[in-house]
This record gives sequence, structure tokens and C-alpha cells, in this order.
Amino acid sequence: MDLNIRIAGEAGQGIQTIGHLLVDACASMGLWVFSTQSYMSRIRGGLNWQDVRIADYQITSGCEEADILVALTDEVLEELAGEVVDGGVVLYDGDEAEGAIAIPFTEIAKEEGSDVMANSVAAGAVFAILGYDPTVLEDYLSHVFEKKGEEVVQVNRRLARRGAEIAGQANIGLNAPDPARAPAHVSDGTETTALSAARSGVKFVASYPMTPSTGVFTWLAGHADDYGIVVEQAEDEIAAINMVCGATFAGVPALTTTSGGGLALMSEGISLAGMHELPVVVMLSQRPGPATGLPTRTAQADLLFALRTGHGEFPRAIFAPGSPEESYDLMRRALETAHRFQTPVIFMTDQYLTDLRMNTAALDDSYAPIDRHVVEDVGEGYRRYEITDSGVSPRALPGGEGFVVLDSDEHDEEGHITENLEIAQEMMDKRMRKIDGMLEEALAPQMYRADDAYSLLVCWGSTFLPCREAVDVLRMRGHSIGMMHFAQLWPLRVEEIREKLGVRERVVFVEGNAWGQLATVLRELCVVGEVEMMTRYDGLPFTAKEIVARVEG
Repeated sequence: MDLNIRIAGEAGQGIQTIGHLLVDACASMGLWVFSTQSYMSRIRGGLNWQDVRIADYQITSGCEEADILVALTDEVLEELAGEVVDGGVVLYDGDEAEGAIAIPFTEIAKEEGSDVMANSVAAGAVFAILGYDPTVLEDYLSHVFEKKGEEVVQVNRRLARRGAEIAGQANIGLNAPDPARAPAHVSDGTETTALSAARSGVKFVASYPMTPSTGVFTWLAGHADDYGIVVEQAEDEIAAINMVCGATFAGVPALTTTSGGGLALMSEGISLAGMHELPVVVMLSQRPGPATGLPTRTAQADLLFALRTGHGEFPRAIFAPGSPEESYDLMRRALETAHRFQTPVIFMTDQYLTDLRMNTAALDDSYAPIDRHVVEDVGEGYRRYEITDSGVSPRALPGGEGFVVLDSDEHDEEGHITENLEIAQEMMDKRMRKIDGMLEEALAPQMYRADDAYSLLVCWGSTFLPCREAVDVLRMRGHSIGMMHFAQLWPLRVEEIREKLGVRERVVFVEGNAWGQLATVLRELCVVGEVEMMTRYDGLPFTAKEIVARVEG
């Protein structure tokens, strides 16, 4: 069984703190957890919430409804009480509310000295409603606050106990899932992406903060001393991408983080990296647009832009992970691809994936830098852009034995500017030959329960998780359906994709945009013709329940 807890209120009330506390405590018990966030673009006020779904089986999607609603404001009762399932429970931070259990979390916390500890009261109340042993929560609080001293630990333990006692007096409980030996470790897409970059040897990060990419930027800044990273908040995205170009020219693995509006400003710099053949990696965390759009919501509307950003033609690779663990794997792959083929790589994620938290295996945080593919033993005849069969030229660093020349105009093999049209075409052909090698290493789309399926859901990036759960539900209901998930979006091995698609009665593309951008790409490559589209572009993510209903509808 599964159950969804929704903590809702204004920005600044500690919603995320309560949510993370419940996620981590439940995971420590062996429960499967899946947590998502919805928040407005403001520092204070507004209507924000975090969902914590728990289950005794593996879950990979959020929910539309709540079994428990923790309401921290009157507005929450007005706006979200209707989304509580029949038989659900509403906990209200106050003295009285119709249809709710009133527990003054904030006032109780103030009695102990600070209203910021109200999250411990609320968490204790939720544990009581679920019938879980409150000492498990108290022990977890001890772990969380041990660095702040014994007094802080004991206060939070008392507050959690008090919240549980008051909720218990209401004599209302819910059937809750039993622990199922799920992994106790939890991760989010931000942490796994940043950790992968750090341990893979990134030494320089330059970004202009832009939601929802800022979490990776700040994580790397917070761990800069641990991994020897220089982190620079640039004055704008133009400066950031040019700083990264300079760092990679000097041999330093480098990264920039941005969203769609920032990528627009970086376009010329990415083209520069294409001409200079620099291993620049751009983390593009998507949100709805155009322009500023909905800064704190989610979308998958930048695929065509990422594929075509920059003037002229040059090789690039595009990756789009579907889960926190895949984010960890693919960020390293993005860095390796950029350095092996000396070309820009775009790593695409979104608000939904960067913020969601779920059970994962414990991830290796040991330092294991990638191979930069730098040559050192070069002599006077060194040519930075030597024409090779693979298109990949020997990459030496400035200041060594070889004379390293580069130019943003078209150039000859040595790097000197040229307007010889024959040489220009040879250099263009050289660069484009890299695609052959990139295709040999390209990731094939993942197939899930698709071998014998009459119908197929096709997804990319963060729609992977809800699609996976939807497939499981639909198959339990007797549908012959599977899934194809793209974690690499360019370059694509067309024949292999065509073979995996096979002949199906029904092919449905599930995308967080209005146009069906992956379907557009595959249609241009003559991989698919007319297909069904299941799109969502209101700023919220798909859920498995929604996908199931739309498939069956």
C-alpha cells in the first residue's frame, strides 16, 4: 500500500524542513519514499507544498491527492483541503479549524524557545497519525541535530514527542505501509548531479544563479574545499560561458549551470567552444518559458533549443537523466564525452528532477577524475587542429612544449586564421567526423517491459519515473504496454531506435511540452510518422495516475 503526506503553507515556514525530515526518517525505517515539491517564485508568502509519498513497494511517481494534509495557514485549508481523499486527515497549525485536527505547532515550539522548531512538532504528529513508533523519529532528530549540541537535540525530541501525544489524543489513525527493507539512503537530482561533477574532477564552475539550476551551483560551492573546486558567480551568463571556455582551453575540467534564459545568452559562447573544440559542459535545468516564464515550475520545453543553440554547425552531445541515480551516472558521462571528443555537451534536467527525493543506493563520493585526453609529448611540429580520420585532434595545453594557437574564425591545422575555402571545408569535415565516434558510444534508449508489448510509452528525461510506474499499473490492469526511455538525446543511432520501436499498435510520446519535441526530432530523422502525443505544460510534472487515466481514456 501507499500513502501521501502533503505539507503546505507559505514560503519561509519550514515546509521543506518538515518534508525532508519525514522523507529521511521514513527511509531510515525501510519504507519506500518519493517526495516532490511545488512552490511559488517568492521568498515569503504564497502557497507552497511538499508531498511525501511512502509505500511498502517501490514507487516512482508523485500523487495528485493527499491522505494527510499538514496545513500551516488558513489559505491551505481553503485551497487544498478538497484534494484530501475521503477518510484522510487534516492537521492544522492553530487552535481550531472545521474538519481538521488543530495542533498549534508554532505556539508549542515557541514555548520551547523558537518557532523554527515547529517542524519537529508537525513531524511527531504525522508519525502518530500513521501509527509509527515516535522514538524512531526522535532518534533521527538526534542524528540531525547532534552537531548543534545536546540541548538542541533534547528540545527537538521533546517537541516531536509532544506533537505525537496531542495527535494521539484525537484517536484518529490511518492504515500505513509497513517497512519493506527499502534502501535507507535518499538522494535528490541536485545532490547526485553535483556530486558526480565534483568526484569526476570538475575544478572550475562559473554560473549566474538561475532557478532551478542554482542548487547544483551552491552544492559545488559548499563542497569546493572538499574537492578543490574554484566557484565563480559571474556577472551574467555570457561571462560564465566564456570563463568556462577559458578554463577548458587551459586544461581545467569546467562546468556552467543555467536555465533556458541563460542558455539563450550562452549561445555565442557555445558556438565559440564548437570552433575552439573545447570540452565545455552546460547543465541546463529547464523551467517553463518563454522569457522568465514560471521560474519555479518544471518543463521539458528546451530540447529543440539545446539541439540547435549556437550559430553554424558543430558536433554536440545532449544527455537527459530520468532519475537521481541516472543524473549521477550521466553527469560523468557528459564530462567524459566532452573531453574525449573535444566538443560542447549539454546536460538537461528540470525543476522536478532536481527537487525530487527518493530511495537510492549510497553513492560513491571518492575522488575519481576523468581522463582529460591531453597529450604532453609534442614537439615543434605540433598542430592543435590536425586533420585526423576520427576528427579528434591531439589536445595539448598552452605553456607546454607545443605551440597552442586558437582562433574564433575558421583556421588551419595550426590554429591560424584562414580564408582558404578548401581548408575551411576540410576543417568543417574534420569536426563533423567526431559524430561517427560519438554515435559508436551513444546510449541506446532503455526498454522497460516492452518485448511483448502491443503499446509503447516513449519518454525522455524526468518523465521516465512516472511512466515507469504507469506501465506497471497498466500491465496489472491487463494492458499490453511497455516503455522506451531516452537518456541520450543527441546524437541518435537511428537504425537501432527504429528496430527497438518495432511495429506497435499504439505509440504514445509522453512529454512535458506543448509540441512533442522528441517526437519532432524523431520525425525529422524519419524514425516515426504520426504518433499519439500526451503532453503537459502547466508547470507541474506528470504523475503515474494521470498517465494511466489518459492511456485508458
